[in-house]
Amino acid sequence: MLSLGSGGAKSTKPSFVSYVTPEEIKLEKEPPKKEKHPDLLPGEVVFCSANPILKYTQDDLSQRGVFGTLFCTNFRVTFISDEMSQEETDRNFKNKLYGENDIPLTCVDHIYGVYDEKRKLITGGLVKNKYPSKMIIHCKDLRVFQFCLTYTNEEDAKKIFQGIIHHCLEEKSLKCLFAFSYEGTTSPDMQRKQDTILFDSPKDWTEEMKRTKTKCRLVTENENFDLSQKLPKYFVIPSVIDDLSSHQGKGLPIWCWSHHSGCSMFKASFLPVAQDDGDFQNHLDTMINAVAHNYLYSVKTEDLTESLPTIQDIQQSYNKFKQFFLIDNATEFWLSDVKWFSSIESSGWLDIIRQCLQKAVEVVECLEKDNTNVLITEVEGTDLCCLISSLAQIMLDPYYRTLTGFQSLVQKEWVAGCHAFLDRCNHLHQKDKDCQSPVFLLFLECVWQLVQQHVPAFQFSETYLTVLSDSVHVPVFSTFLFNSGYHRESFMKVESPLAQSGPLSCPSVWDWSLQFDSKAQNFFLNPLYTEKVKQTVRKPHKHKHQRQLSLPSTAFKSPTKKGFFKEETDSLKKILRVKRISRWMGSPDSPVAATWEFYESWRRRPLDYHGLLLPCLDGPAIRLWMQRYLRWIPEVHIMGGGSVAITTKLMELLAQVQDLKRVLEQRDSSKSAKLDNRTHLQHRPLLFGSAGHNSSFPFAYSRNRSFKPIIPTGLLQRIVLTDNLASQGDEVSEFVSLV
Repeated sequence: MLSLGSGGAKSTKPSFVSYVTPEEIKLEKEPPKKEKHPDLLPGEVVFCSANPILKYTQDDLSQRGVFGTLFCTNFRVTFISDEMSQEETDRNFKNKLYGENDIPLTCVDHIYGVYDEKRKLITGGLVKNKYPSKMIIHCKDLRVFQFCLTYTNEEDAKKIFQGIIHHCLEEKSLKCLFAFSYEGTTSPDMQRKQDTILFDSPKDWTEEMKRTKTKCRLVTENENFDLSQKLPKYFVIPSVIDDLSSHQGKGLPIWCWSHHSGCSMFKASFLPVAQDDGDFQNHLDTMINAVAHNYLYSVKTEDLTESLPTIQDIQQSYNKFKQFFLIDNATEFWLSDVKWFSSIESSGWLDIIRQCLQKAVEVVECLEKDNTNVLITEVEGTDLCCLISSLAQIMLDPYYRTLTGFQSLVQKEWVAGCHAFLDRCNHLHQKDKDCQSPVFLLFLECVWQLVQQHVPAFQFSETYLTVLSDSVHVPVFSTFLFNSGYHRESFMKVESPLAQSGPLSCPSVWDWSLQFDSKAQNFFLNPLYTEKVKQTVRKPHKHKHQRQLSLPSTAFKSPTKKGFFKEETDSLKKILRVKRISRWMGSPDSPVAATWEFYESWRRRPLDYHGLLLPCLDGPAIRLWMQRYLRWIPEVHIMGGGSVAITTKLMELLAQVQDLKRVLEQRDSSKSAKLDNRTHLQHRPLLFGSAGHNSSFPFAYSRNRSFKPIIPTGLLQRIVLTDNLASQGDEVSEFVSLV
């Protein structure tokens, strides 16, 4: 750390004497320092650099920091310190692509310039002639960087500032992203990626249909996007739909998942507004009947645009919410601490999370309790539909709570489902802000709430979710760079540098070996995850248990002749055909009350971590994702405490329980000792200890600084003044009582 001082005055030099400055003497005694350069990734090039640049710390408002060189490349803004630092080499959770002082260009959110001690938001048109004394960069992963430009020469300062503004904030084309210049090779450790189903082939969809035992049909006619450029390359629809060409695929009910009882969940986009009302209603009836035909002519529909916030509302709420975590210095943080909780609540972000979980529970209730087909709709069918359908599947299907299952779910519902990652994440810094919205981050937020409430049910950890939220803004992976399957394939073919070499290929984010080594990837796994125990139970000589269908009990009487059951159910289908087609939002109060009863009924049953999972939606139950939002604020870190300490203790207890269990099994018989020996070794927890770590582990690291709260002087004076007035009041009251 450096403390800045003032320079000395120059002395007069006689003409007959040769003088040297103290700086020149120092240079003669010590060899000049070699300028440090970043370790460039394959395909990464440096655009501009400046030295010396002072990188401020966030301890307080003092002018303390570290000198170094600031670079801007086609991948990142990076700062290389002149001091020798062991922090990077000592960390066991280190990202291979970028470090603590690196900012991927697509991760830059806002840049502020300090002119005459006033902070101003920078846009591309304000940097042509002058540069600020200090540059503040707010990142999408909520890091804050402050660089002082006053110690470098004017030309270099202007060049680095304009270069960063141009490459981080100016609107650009997709081919300028680093993913299409990256020349890295795929690591041989590809096991976890291979297990992830990418849903980019008919085989992947066929296997998923077999797993869920759906009766729908796979559509391959859009393999070359002849039907519609907005539809997925492959998708599944109700088997009774024949006409796929009408309305360019708009309004088609696309299959998401099938319940073991036979009912299914579908999603659809709205028809074009220009359609005639009669055609619109006829097409809508056709699609609803097709969904109803899937199972017992029963379907409930829901327009998510009427019951959930719009993507613009989500963006505005998150903009307010994130400001409480973008802290420039400790004083600013403690000033905001007075009304911190009420301010976070007023942003509405936590309430939006609650609304999304509530809606997902309503969908789950229709599938699990009512055994009814569900059709959710919105304008494009690629935002809120992806969010709600994914949450419902996580609550219903334990496969999607495993690491590979969750990644496969993201591939199926979001990537193959044509979520507009490029526009929603604003990777190209487009001026049109209406398209920008953190819908995928909202999904991860909701999943985090489920993970916190049901820890043993999930194979992946909150660290995995945090890293995944960060990876969205790393311009290396093709997973989050496109708006649809057509967008991906058409761009890859056109932008291939050599036509004879075939289309471009970018790595998938699921190849975690590109970012972390195998030891670091262990932090992605939840050590408290309870795997399903396979038990061999002797089958009794009884008929197989059937889940009760949504039919009267009379329909299940023993048939007197062959085909009777089929004839009876067909007649019941005709009767129920109209009655079971409805919207569950008929009255505003009934869904919430019914969902509460559904939740209470589920809560009273024995908890099965491999069965249905429902979230608690009470006010205190919806918590703040502390690891993601507070990991860069040292003032709130707890040395040796927090969730890492709790997890470590639980892991130690789990290890002791497993050891005792193995001893008991060995006492019973030698066979039982061998029975689960491999399982015990597999589940042996990885103890990383909490000593020396803080509550934001593994992201935060020791900075050799005090974690004592720094109370601002003004706030401290007000506290002292209040105490003095209180003591004076006590003295006066005592004097009066004595008189």
